[in-house]
Amino acid sequence: MPKTSRTPNRLAAFMAAFLPLALTGCGFQLRGAPPVSAALQPLGVECDASVPFDLCDTLRTQLEEGGIEVVDSEQAAYQLTLDNFSETRRASAIQLDASAAEYDLRQSVDVNVTSDDGVPVLIDAEVRSSEIYSYDETNVLAKRREEEELRNNLYQRLAQQSIFRLAPLTEERLKVIREDFKAKQQSEGAEQQ
Repeated sequence: MPKTSRTPNRLAAFMAAFLPLALTGCGFQLRGAPPVSAALQPLGVECDASVPFDLCDTLRTQLEEGGIEVVDSEQAAYQLTLDNFSETRRASAIQLDASAAEYDLRQSVDVNVTSDDGVPVLIDAEVRSSEIYSYDETNVLAKRREEEELRNNLYQRLAQQSIFRLAPLTEERLKVIREDFKAKQQSEGAEQQ
């Protein structure tokens, strides 16, 4: 009888030890941004004038919290640039008196990555996010605060999606991109001669 009572305990202990290893081995990760390849580090982050400061700051913070070395552009091996930010707010539902009952808030931004020697790695990869919220004319101040909070949530999502775009850029992939770029330059140079 004692042997049978130990067997489930050993099995449970074995499963408890083996399960995290198996999940890690298959690439499972808890929530959050995917890992950014060490080949992209150190990484510079720049945002053009169209990109809100809060979005740019959110992106830097998420990268740093993910263990990414974020440095000035001059020291970076690769440069991540956000540009062409746009935000639209439109009525998505109308009340009987023709006033807006719901608004659709949409944001988008282009993500670009270039190497320190000018090789384009990621070109104009657009990321988007949107949120629908109800609007009550009798509670304008609270709704403005809610809209600002939604705007910040959209910034979080855009930053996270930008980081997701970096995940496939492994050392091997970067090598292929670099070789393709050099081959294209050489063929264009040969055509011009």
